[in-house]
Amino acid sequence: MIPRPASATYFDGAFTLRPDTVLIAPESLAGAAAWLRAALGPPTGCLLPPAVQSVVAEPAPSGAIVLRLDERMAAEAYRLAVSASQVTVTGGDAAGVHYGLQTLRQLLPPAALRRAEVSPGPWLLPAVEITDAPRFRWRGAMLDVARHFMPVAGVLRLIDLLALHKLNVLHLHLTDDQGWRLEVPGYPLLTSVGGWRPRSMRGSKKHEEYDDRPHGGYYTADDVREIVAYAAARHVTVVPEIDLPGHVQAALAAYPRLGNGPSPAVREAWGISTHTLNVSDEALDFCRAVLHTVCDLFPSPVIGIGGDECDRGEWRRSPAAVARAHDLGIDPDDLQAWFVAQLAAVLESRGRRTYGWDEILEGGAPAGALIAAWRGPAAAAFAANAGHDVVSCPDMHVYLDYRQSDDPAEPVPVGTRLTVEDVYAFDPVPPGVTSPERIVGAQANIWTEHMPDARAVDYMAFPRLCALAEVVWSGPGRDPAGFTGRLTTHLTRLDALGVEYRRPDGPRPWQTRPSARGNPLTDAERREIIAALTARLLGS
Repeated sequence: MIPRPASATYFDGAFTLRPDTVLIAPESLAGAAAWLRAALGPPTGCLLPPAVQSVVAEPAPSGAIVLRLDERMAAEAYRLAVSASQVTVTGGDAAGVHYGLQTLRQLLPPAALRRAEVSPGPWLLPAVEITDAPRFRWRGAMLDVARHFMPVAGVLRLIDLLALHKLNVLHLHLTDDQGWRLEVPGYPLLTSVGGWRPRSMRGSKKHEEYDDRPHGGYYTADDVREIVAYAAARHVTVVPEIDLPGHVQAALAAYPRLGNGPSPAVREAWGISTHTLNVSDEALDFCRAVLHTVCDLFPSPVIGIGGDECDRGEWRRSPAAVARAHDLGIDPDDLQAWFVAQLAAVLESRGRRTYGWDEILEGGAPAGALIAAWRGPAAAAFAANAGHDVVSCPDMHVYLDYRQSDDPAEPVPVGTRLTVEDVYAFDPVPPGVTSPERIVGAQANIWTEHMPDARAVDYMAFPRLCALAEVVWSGPGRDPAGFTGRLTTHLTRLDALGVEYRRPDGPRPWQTRPSARGNPLTDAERREIIAALTARLLGS
């Protein structure tokens, strides 16, 4: 199983899932029961007719699958007991029961993960007792839908894959220089103008080559509601991110008056734009409107505001920005921290917590802000030691756009080499952290400059995301040989689900992109870049 459970004891015998198997659950777990019926019924022919009760009787009836809650157990924890006569899944909460059911699914033959019946069975569950609970409460993946838009169906499919691996956060990067992907009432040009670009860069920005294919798309309010509800039914929280006050060139193409100069077009090239929002009251009102819309659509207690890679050059050259900085009694370079504080105040007024990249630490992050530490383990340690909770996501360990081998056939090989084994060796708690409990978890980041569709995301995300799932769920100990053996079996499950993952022996011909040239880096080269990026934060 992936991720590896805390303990599993196997016994002789097996439970046979049959067409007459009954699913018994209390009313409070009706959602979990409905999910299991929908997941297992079509591929197995075992429809698991429900027997929902207010209280499940003791002892559990023979021949049934029984779901229970036990308030004495920790949140997200579960126990799975399989004998020849019955199956019982007990959770500390509904999420724990759901994770137990995901484990149950993985105990069945891979064909049980398909969407329709391809095998008559038999559908055997080995006799086993499993006790399990997660190491971290934040177990996530970030999906960048700004560089390349992913339609709703693709997002829902990814949510299913996250849930299978007991990952519980989908961080949606909704806006950037290359596209704006969310409708906002009162600002229709954000999607009609900012949601589209006439062409995209092909391969690494180093080569300045383009494919001349228009690209775009955006999510309506109903699209978001569907994504959020679908994820919630699988105990995945969708955390939205609106990148501010930098990475806003798409927004400025729609509303140039919010910028510091002439109107730019939606950015076609990869890399970082030098354009930022201006610091006027109108720009702040725009941000407030956007964040209120986000809070209306996404129930997540955490809302991302970006705050990364904000070029301050326009503010230094803008008389209006310099004047505002003077009125505030700060240097123009500190306007970003001031801007982030205004955004955090909006979220606080809505009872939400600010989530930002580690750049928001420069100049002082808002109290209580959650930090996504991407610029190396030292940034994570700095944030935690400064009293912030941290989601650890250092680029050289969990950026899934980075190349997977030294094979020149890897599609658009950029960044440092990051293998499945490298991800599995990652520890979210970095050296030098004085309060390890401040590291609330980790996430892998799927930046999609070089992933134009779901097939490309499959190739870059899997099976590396399988390794990350085990890192954040299982204990800090590692068993590389055991993981490799279990992954070999797990790949057959991904096959059944139609995931076009990277094979152990390298890319298939259709997974390569020879016309899109990359820019691979050595570890030393990337560390030098990260040192320069964090010099202001770390004082080096």
